Amino acid sequence: MTPEEYVQEKAAASGSSFYYAFLFLPAPRRAAITAFYAFCREVDDVVDDAVDSGVAATKLTWWVSEVDKSFAGTPSHPVMRALMPLAVIYGITQNHLLSVIQGCQMDLEQTRYLDYPNLQRYCHLVAGVVGEVAALIFGQTQEETTRYAHALGQAFQLTNIIRDVGEDALRGRIYLPMSDLQKFDVKAHEILKRTYSDRFSALMAYQAQRAHQLYDEALALLPDEDRRAQKPGLMMASIYRTLLREIETEKFQVLNQRVRLTPLRKLWLAWKVQALGRL
Repeated sequence: MTPEEYVQEKAAASGSSFYYAFLFLPAPRRAAITAFYAFCREVDDVVDDAVDSGVAATKLTWWVSEVDKSFAGTPSHPVMRALMPLAVIYGITQNHLLSVIQGCQMDLEQTRYLDYPNLQRYCHLVAGVVGEVAALIFGQTQEETTRYAHALGQAFQLTNIIRDVGEDALRGRIYLPMSDLQKFDVKAHEILKRTYSDRFSALMAYQAQRAHQLYDEALALLPDEDRRAQKPGLMMASIYRTLLREIETEKFQVLNQRVRLTPLRKLWLAWKVQALGRL
């Protein structure tokens, strides 16, 4: 299997909403975003699949070394071999990749976030930086587009957090800020035991509203000059925001199930943005 085939398989197997947006890109940009996304999946899977945190930490340390060696000209992992020829072309830096790894390291070091500013730091590393790289690959020309990409990436991450509350609880993790739990009188043990209440629903509605505000902020920041180039990001925004609204419609039944959109619906939402140029 070639490095290019490896990253393609990694991206396709994830079933992510991102994959549907990639389909509409020209081949060189599609190759770059697919390789970068495969890198993100590799390091994220280190944490998600971890049985032993010590082993996971060792694997992330290996990835830091692999990034260093790759930018020194000697990549060994197929993801890095696929990514490195494209990194120079699209402005992907060593710091971009190390930031993503740093965000994954945070998952090994903490399972709670005191308040929203603390959570924002995590979201910046695992999603804002990813948005920044994606915007570069898509063809960013305006400086303001970086702010758009960071806000949109964080909106995606908050949507993921809302969707995955139950799954994260099974791992002993709570990404909802502790200060928000206190505000709505929801106890951490209620979430870990996946117990529903009106208080939990109110807490989740508050998180959803924060995510919607980020979507609105991001879309307002996107310069008209880059709107056409950034269509893939807008496709993802349409898919993720539709998912968020679906979760709201189902009254935040996320503790014991995962709310999903069908592949056909994701493809339809992506195509609609491509064809009509709007969400």
